[in-house]
Amino acid sequence: PDRGPMKSRRFQPLQLAGWLFADLLLVLALVAMGDQGDPLAAQARAPSASPSASASAGPGKPRHKGPRAVLRKPVKIAVDAAPGDKEAIVRGLREATERYEGRQAAFVLTFGRHTDPGAGGDYAHDVNALLVKARPEMFRGATTRDFWKGGASTGHADLEIYFYTY
Repeated sequence: PDRGPMKSRRFQPLQLAGWLFADLLLVLALVAMGDQGDPLAAQARAPSASPSASASAGPGKPRHKGPRAVLRKPVKIAVDAAPGDKEAIVRGLREATERYEGRQAAFVLTFGRHTDPGAGGDYAHDVNALLVKARPEMFRGATTRDFWKGGASTGHADLEIYFYTY
């Protein structure tokens, strides 16, 4: 039979690629969501805190529930010490972070200032390597990243510290 101007309405493989991609994306999203544990259920199974720890929270303070989060706004500090002078860098880190004692850092971005990108990055790396020595309770387990920041001064690092909420 002659169909005239009407053509066959079969889908071409290229037309199905978009639907296949969308379906695959949906399946991957569902798998990723199903893989996540329930943090509130895990906390309920954990042994309860001692009465003295719950009493120290005080009647007016809200108790934290759920998993820890990272504060969006970083604490910005600066350290000035000659490259290679590890004791001066540690001293500078202790002084700059003194008011944040008792908090725990999630990650730290360090920008070493220098005219040469390699030297600036190296200085940032040296500062990050000394964080745990300066304040072990604050920086143990924190993720660090080294960056270069252009500038004429050497021996200067700007740090952005992102702390956990509690």
